[in-house]
This record gives sequence, structure tokens and C-alpha cells, in this order.
Amino acid sequence: MKWIAYTDGACAPSNPGPAAWGAVLIAPDGRTETDHFGFIGHGTNQIAELTAAIEGLTRVPAGALVELVSDSQYVLKGLSEWRAGWERKGYRNSKGEPVANLGLWKQLFALADARKVSTRWVRGHNGDPLNERADALANKALALKSGSAD
Repeated sequence: MKWIAYTDGACAPSNPGPAAWGAVLIAPDGRTETDHFGFIGHGTNQIAELTAAIEGLTRVPAGALVELVSDSQYVLKGLSEWRAGWERKGYRNSKGEPVANLGLWKQLFALADARKVSTRWVRGHNGDPLNERADALANKALALKSGSAD
């Protein structure tokens, strides 16, 4: 039995600009779904996507099996492909520059390390109901421009 976390970030009307996150969590029973969202403030789409993944994983118990579902290649590749190289190179990217958003990446890595995380990419704005719901939650947080509305 595993948790499933659909996460999405939003940045509007410009990037960078006001940023927010949304997450839909499905408990291991497969029936219990909870919505979570919050306003970040000024940020980028990458910051919003990372924050969404962080917030989603934060709400899953440590040690749990969880599938992180996102339309963000940035988040999913960072977790599954780029991390080892970044760590080997002292958190430098392929150009030798410091990895952007390193504090958020380290938070996400710590949360993933405390759980058994697998990842799955879905195409954004392509009709996946739970991805669309996570997107709507992030946009709701933008509209409300509030702190966490969890």
C-alpha cells in the first residue's frame, strides 16, 4: 500500500512573480483524498514546483512508500537523474555553476530520503484529473494570496 502525491506549482501573471503550490494526497486506502495549497509570495515556477513537492511529501509519514506525480520534469529529473551528479560535483550543475534553488533541493532530498519515493511524470494540462486538481489548487492559492490554506 502506498501514498500518492500529485503536486503542482503556479506562477502568475509573470515568471518570476506571485507563486503558489497545490497538492492532492491519496492515502494508502485508495479512497481518502485530501487537498492542500498555499501561497509562497514572489518566486519562480521552479520554486513553486519544488515547494509543491516538498509540501506534498511533508504530509506523508516518514518511512512510507509514496509515488510523487508531477508535470515538472525539473522536479522529477532532479530527484531521479541529476542528484547524484550534483552531489558528486559539490552541488554544481553541468556548466559548473551552483545548482539553482539549492536550499529547496536539499529539503526535497531529505524528505525523499526519509520515505520510499518513486516518481511519475504526467503531461500538464492534458486532462489527468488529479494533476488538473493540483494545478487548480495552486491557482486558488494565487487567487487568495494568503498563507497556507491547507
